Amino acid sequence: MSKARVRRARSGDVLDLVELSREIWGTLEGWKAPELLHHQELFPEGQLVAVDPASKTVIGMAVSLIIDGDAFEPDAPWEEVTGHGRLDTHTPAGTILYAAGVAVHPRAQGMGVGTALYHARERLLRRRELEAIRAGARIPGYGEVADRLSAEAYVRAVAAGDRYDPTLSFQIRRGFRVIGIARGYLEVDEASLGHAAIVEWRPPPLPSHDPDPDPPKESP
Repeated sequence: MSKARVRRARSGDVLDLVELSREIWGTLEGWKAPELLHHQELFPEGQLVAVDPASKTVIGMAVSLIIDGDAFEPDAPWEEVTGHGRLDTHTPAGTILYAAGVAVHPRAQGMGVGTALYHARERLLRRRELEAIRAGARIPGYGEVADRLSAEAYVRAVAAGDRYDPTLSFQIRRGFRVIGIARGYLEVDEASLGHAAIVEWRPPPLPSHDPDPDPPKESP
């Protein structure tokens, strides 16, 4: 497959995005068309799609909003931060780009589509001069070991590279760091038992250009 092209979502993409979200999250939990159109009206820059250049089909999506960094506790549930998925909590004057959701079509996974979407979010952060990207990372591998590990211990092991988790390991590789654990983050996420690792990505500082500490003296 050719490298995905990432652009803003359009109203004409909505039916494809509904189908994609249902493929990933199921009929009940997937995005609905009125929600996606509402997102585009509220914050068009933050709604992204990845398109396969060869087939022109939508193979990925990312939903984002801006929040005030002090308005929500780091472990706040997804529904609280996102206004039950409508993004009515979007605050243009805020400081944090909140990653409300990302999806890659199963046939396109492992081909760099997720990375392309995250790169697009990083560019958006820099354009808007925001402080960080924050997300609730699902931990779908946790349910299998919950009888012998706490969520905190599981996340620490993934962050240290001692365990692999398909979502959190990807974000750790992208430069995100864990800032907390949210219990009851997304109740419908049965594989994670509703939990999530709250992660943040902050842009690395730009290289400094210090003046020469001993500039040559001018001739009299």
